[in-house]
Amino acid sequence: QVQLVESGGGLVQPGGSLRLSCAAPGSIFSIYVMGWYRQTPGKQRELVAFITSEGRTNYVDSVKGRFTISRDNAENTVYLQMNSLKFDDTALYYCNRVPAVHGYWGKGTLVTVSS
Repeated sequence: QVQLVESGGGLVQPGGSLRLSCAAPGSIFSIYVMGWYRQTPGKQRELVAFITSEGRTNYVDSVKGRFTISRDNAENTVYLQMNSLKFDDTALYYCNRVPAVHGYWGKGTLVTVSS
């Protein structure tokens, strides 16, 4: 079982920015599609952005134009730059392959948007 390690969350005011990072072992990273997911209490985990090994990206409508996913294949790291944060972005954020692999879920990193 491999766990991914997310970091970079925190408390931010509406309109603010955060950059999330996810470190992954090379064996599960380099050739796979990687994504950022988020979950709030009582809701299903949602895929908000993904990036292919070639760098093609896709986003859920609610974050388009505000979030940017990127990856550093040499460092086996995937990032999520989040700008213009809204209250509704408050969630526990996780990274995983796409489709997600159950055994890869890490502990996530908490993003709280509050004034």
